[in-house]
Amino acid sequence: MKKILSGTVAVIALIATPAVAQTNQVHYNVAGIELTNPTGFGGAIAQGLAELAIAGGVGTRYRAQADAPSDSETATPTVNVEFSLRGTVNRDCSFYAGNNSNARNIDFGVIGVRTGNNENVNSAFEMVGPAEANIDTLTAGCNTNNSVEISKDDIRGLVNANPGGYDTDEFQANIPYSVTASWTGVALNAQTTGSSQSLVVPTNGNAGLKQQGAWRSRMDIDIVAPAVTNKGLVAGSYTGKTTLTLRAL
Repeated sequence: MKKILSGTVAVIALIATPAVAQTNQVHYNVAGIELTNPTGFGGAIAQGLAELAIAGGVGTRYRAQADAPSDSETATPTVNVEFSLRGTVNRDCSFYAGNNSNARNIDFGVIGVRTGNNENVNSAFEMVGPAEANIDTLTAGCNTNNSVEISKDDIRGLVNANPGGYDTDEFQANIPYSVTASWTGVALNAQTTGSSQSLVVPTNGNAGLKQQGAWRSRMDIDIVAPAVTNKGLVAGSYTGKTTLTLRAL
């Protein structure tokens, strides 16, 4: 049978589809005998005879072959890529203590004592009232676990370094004072809402420490020297230092 495409259009479809074998087609029609994709030993003989017939001017042949290189690697229709992100925040503690050292020089001025000549001898030269200093800053805190520390340079408080001679039964050359710091913070390692915190160094104490978690808030510092009323104060200059330390842990 003679098969001819006449008055029609042969459409060649080019297809690239995963997992489909590449095209390798061979078709013969020799004197009405059709041979399609011959395989094996018998197929090889039949194909050889068909080729001889074509070479002798009998029959026809159709071949279609396609080839393309395979993927360079195994195809991966889904790819997950994980990115590890990293950064560092330095530990820091802050305390705004004014623009220069003068802001940290706390002067009580004259610490009044009873100087009237009509005072009873048991009250003469005693403090008239307490000496107080109030310090506050709107910026204080640490961004990690930390400690708030308060220390005095002398447990006696304010000290008259050059008092001269005096009756130690009736006079003293020091003024004890307490220090109280207040702020809003959290307990050490706690992850919770901040609450009122405080650290107190009493008049008879030299230092105090409180550990806590990261915090930032206003801090108030109150220094109170209660009136010395059991003895008189020796005249002179009374000095002392208190150190507040915010220390990252």
